[in-house]
Amino acid sequence: MAQPTRPTPPSHTSAWDPHPEPLPLDSAPLPEYGSGSLADLLPTLAAGMGVPGMSTAIPELTPTDRNCVFLIDGLGWEQLRAHPDEAPFMTSLLASSRGGTGRPLTAGYPATTATSLASVGTGLPPGAHGLPGYTVRNPDTGELMNQLRWQPWTPPGAWQPYPTVFELAHRAGVHAAQVSSPAFANTPLTKVALSGGTFHGRLSGEERVDFAAEQLAAADRALVYTYYAEVDGSGHRYGVDSDTWRGQLMYVDRLVQRLAEQLPPRSALYVTADHGMVDVPFDEEHRIDFDEDWELKAGVALLGGEGRARHVYAVPGAANDVLTCWREVLGEQFWVASRDEAIAAGWFGPRIDERVYDRIGDVVAAARDDVLLIASQREPNESQMVGNHGSMTPAEQLVPLLEVRS
Repeated sequence: MAQPTRPTPPSHTSAWDPHPEPLPLDSAPLPEYGSGSLADLLPTLAAGMGVPGMSTAIPELTPTDRNCVFLIDGLGWEQLRAHPDEAPFMTSLLASSRGGTGRPLTAGYPATTATSLASVGTGLPPGAHGLPGYTVRNPDTGELMNQLRWQPWTPPGAWQPYPTVFELAHRAGVHAAQVSSPAFANTPLTKVALSGGTFHGRLSGEERVDFAAEQLAAADRALVYTYYAEVDGSGHRYGVDSDTWRGQLMYVDRLVQRLAEQLPPRSALYVTADHGMVDVPFDEEHRIDFDEDWELKAGVALLGGEGRARHVYAVPGAANDVLTCWREVLGEQFWVASRDEAIAAGWFGPRIDERVYDRIGDVVAAARDDVLLIASQREPNESQMVGNHGSMTPAEQLVPLLEVRS
């Protein structure tokens, strides 16, 4: 499947036409599930190490005995390519991306941390692993469930029952390890997405990459994961056009080089990300406030997701009316689909598990333009973020897969 490209905007109707045509759903650039998405990375690496049940989904990658995945939260492909001076080492690796093709991966929909980490760790797309958004409705309770913070608490094994690739690799005799912040050691998200083998908490970025290199050398076959969060954090707070964000990019570029220089023999380092990011201006044209819009609120029981990737849960019997209204109000800037339309289009992957179906909104809205559907009263903190993500635009969806081999 071809990588996403920004669709050509539809021609605008005349100013006096009250019913402009909504964006056609087939113009949304789909993730490359099954051949070039984040969910395909670990199964490909594990298959190359002989883990039973794993298959090579990304054919461009060459097998090796020791694999390390360094995931940089929030570092999209477009942002990296736009900042060669701040990231000289990673820029020098751009031609190595995706097995030397120079192409990116796709994150999956929505392009958000909880969803992407679950895709990475389980090797499954969102429709199967069941974390299809930042916040989604729990069908058993009717409440919104924040899948990043895991609030309110929900039994992790019931919410995401599949084993992770790390677990399967560990059972097959591969040395599996995660090296990340100690704060993530026992979180439910870690349990459902990244558990298996051993978790090692290290505070600083330098400690993490040094220990990741040690873990990589600890066995003849090894699968090691390490993570850095603050590129994403600075993007949310200050934007990807800020000096603070650029400083974080400079720092993590040095970390990548530090790790690359310590690779033991027969190793491959893969540098990737969970999503990219878009800066959205603070004005009414670019930030539509759901809490202040009576049309958008009509018939809505719960508003889930996040500003660029919304799940909308209608009151009983109102789903069709909500879909019609949202298309009329937002349809020139968002791809607006019913649950069944989004599933049929493949937004969440090639299959949807039965337990996941009702977690997806009755209406699903994904931003195409540089706009945000905030909720100033329900989500005051999220509504103030400069950098945002979640949708299927190239700036959010495309992530690098840089490679260094020893």
